[in-house]
Amino acid sequence: MAGKDNNIYSQLGVSSKKEEVHDAIKSLDKGLFPGAFCKIVEDAAGRHDYCSIFHADGAGTKSSLAYMYYKETGDLTVFKGVVRDAIVMNIDDMLCVGATGDFFLSNNLGRNGKRISGEIISTIIGEYDAYCKKLSSLGLNVVMCGGETADVGDLIKTLILDASVFTTMKREDVIDASNIKKNDVIVGLASNGKASYEEEYNSGIGSNGLTLARHGTISHEYFKKYPECYDNSLDEKIIFFGKNKLIDPINEIGLTVGKALLSPTRTFSPVLVEVLKSYRREINGIIHDTGGGQTKILNYGKGIRYVKNNLFQVPKIFEIIQRSSETQWKEMFQVFNMGHRMEIICKEHTAKEIIKIAKKYNIESKIIGQCEKAHSKSGNELEILSEHGRFNYN
Repeated sequence: MAGKDNNIYSQLGVSSKKEEVHDAIKSLDKGLFPGAFCKIVEDAAGRHDYCSIFHADGAGTKSSLAYMYYKETGDLTVFKGVVRDAIVMNIDDMLCVGATGDFFLSNNLGRNGKRISGEIISTIIGEYDAYCKKLSSLGLNVVMCGGETADVGDLIKTLILDASVFTTMKREDVIDASNIKKNDVIVGLASNGKASYEEEYNSGIGSNGLTLARHGTISHEYFKKYPECYDNSLDEKIIFFGKNKLIDPINEIGLTVGKALLSPTRTFSPVLVEVLKSYRREINGIIHDTGGGQTKILNYGKGIRYVKNNLFQVPKIFEIIQRSSETQWKEMFQVFNMGHRMEIICKEHTAKEIIKIAKKYNIESKIIGQCEKAHSKSGNELEILSEHGRFNYN
């Protein structure tokens, strides 16, 4: 089976570590707070005690899966989900540096007009506006500022959804992850379940690793049916090599395989806004486990050994992906969030208060690990002790 290799993700043309990207930007200015989760620059208005953040992200290849599911079922609502992915991937990143003020969002949509109809475009644009209003109702004011819809059928076979977000904040309020210290604990906020502000059960998938999730989970029967949904230069044996149909039910969580893979990325904004209001000065770092999954934290802090030894039970969707693709568990933790997608690093007494706040929103949270001094002098280290084995990364 293709999935027995250790580097299926790279075979599919994706890097969880993004080495080439990091190499390309290594000589660029890192901003005012080089250790922060997002790049922070001088205030756009020239105020010396403020700073600005301009961020861009998107739903990735999840939009291609939404297209397939729509073609199979006629369910337009899946496009609303990928819009939320594009928004949350920006907003929750920016929350990691402590930004909670007014956010100004512009959407970016590229489509193949022969496949993506006006009805789909209307659904997508409407959801950008509706979800910005939803976030504002949850305590995080997001202003929709329009956007760009480009017909680029020569470049894109289905569609791609991105967003760009701008905000400003006081420099003294910045959460700088370079402040992470040994003896800090790591609080994890669960990615799955049904938060008080969500309409349906969330599988926890988020928006990372969808190339592996799509190809490793769904059946090869879709290979001939949707040639527009994969890179034709790939070896056929790693294109849709999984064991499931999109409409197969997952009885334990009440979703189909397709809907579980398309669960919108959960925003933790209501929790983080409340946490930052009360405990901002006691937080040393906030990490959004996006690209790199559980190993994302390696990019932050200095000389820290992160030990994650009290993880959440792996959500059902990741078990299905692993079993279907036969991806090694070590790679699974390097690609997916595996049960929690937000980490708050602080002292234990603060962690207990954060857990209480998360509970108010029906989000499971707990101390999932701690910070120690790294054994080597070459950088950060990570040890994961899970139900599926012990894994080390650096």
